Amino acid sequence: MPGPLLNALRGENIRRRPVWLMRQAGRYLPEYRALRAEKGGFLALVYDSAAAAEITLQPIRRFGFDGAILFSDILIVPYAMGQGLEFLAGEGPKLSPKLVDHALSSLTAVPERLSPIYDTVKRVVADLPGEVTMLGFAGSPWTVATYMVAGEGSRDQAETRAMAWRDPQAFQAIIDAIVEVTIEYLSGQIAAGAEAVQLFDSWAGTLAPSEFERWVIAPNARIAAEIHRRHPSVPVIGFPKGAGEKLLAYARETGVDAVGIDETIDPVWAARELPQGLPVQGNLDPLVLLAGGASLELEARRVLDAFADRPHVFNLGHGIGQFTPIEHVQRLLDVVRSVD
Repeated sequence: MPGPLLNALRGENIRRRPVWLMRQAGRYLPEYRALRAEKGGFLALVYDSAAAAEITLQPIRRFGFDGAILFSDILIVPYAMGQGLEFLAGEGPKLSPKLVDHALSSLTAVPERLSPIYDTVKRVVADLPGEVTMLGFAGSPWTVATYMVAGEGSRDQAETRAMAWRDPQAFQAIIDAIVEVTIEYLSGQIAAGAEAVQLFDSWAGTLAPSEFERWVIAPNARIAAEIHRRHPSVPVIGFPKGAGEKLLAYARETGVDAVGIDETIDPVWAARELPQGLPVQGNLDPLVLLAGGASLELEARRVLDAFADRPHVFNLGHGIGQFTPIEHVQRLLDVVRSVD
């Protein structure tokens, strides 16, 4: 039977809110740090399916979250498209060659780089409690493209934004290629056992409204439509971080089944303005979770109260921080689960 998270994503208003946290499998957990020290670098962990499955399951065993989010990375898609990928200590991910000065046609696809991720999903599903929803994910095309063009992350995505203005035809080709691979990638995760998928658009907030329509809404709508065609029962969560008031157009036009909202969005506004009945996911500030204390309970209850009248999945406004104390996470879960 579907668990509470899957039911909420399908539109059921559940009084005791299902909860999972972005980056719940990661560096704040001592068991993760121990396994990483044993296995090596981040990319090595992602491609060790047994280790990646174990990491995905660690927060489920410790906290009993309602959803397990696949341990992987949004840059697996460009890696499968043929870019080189490495994670450098203290510098973050690096992709090569940079598409700001190399043609998309210079890449040679390596689709077999997706296969170990599907194996991870299968391994997790085999060990997951039946009521816990398996969540797959991919990066949204705009965010993935920013890394492919610049070769790394940046604060304002200036190189990618400039390219999109300067040569929209070439940039559209990059977006189109990412869309096609992402559809196949998410379909592969679903075939392996993922019950819902999330599209992460971490850099959606840097675009002007007209560019947001073209580079965020349109490609996400294509992905959502094709996933729905192939897998009608699988919800798609869209998370356009930083979208602000553009969130309303995103919710109306992309066709996603639920929207994730970041901590900068007023939950009262979102509950009032978003399409009636649309499931919402979010949106506690990760820094409140880090800080703990009375503010944690106060803010958690504020989010719970705001979304009491619509389907809601409790989550953070972005990923859990590396230095978040374990006891703060447990306290948050106690608050969320105290709602009856």
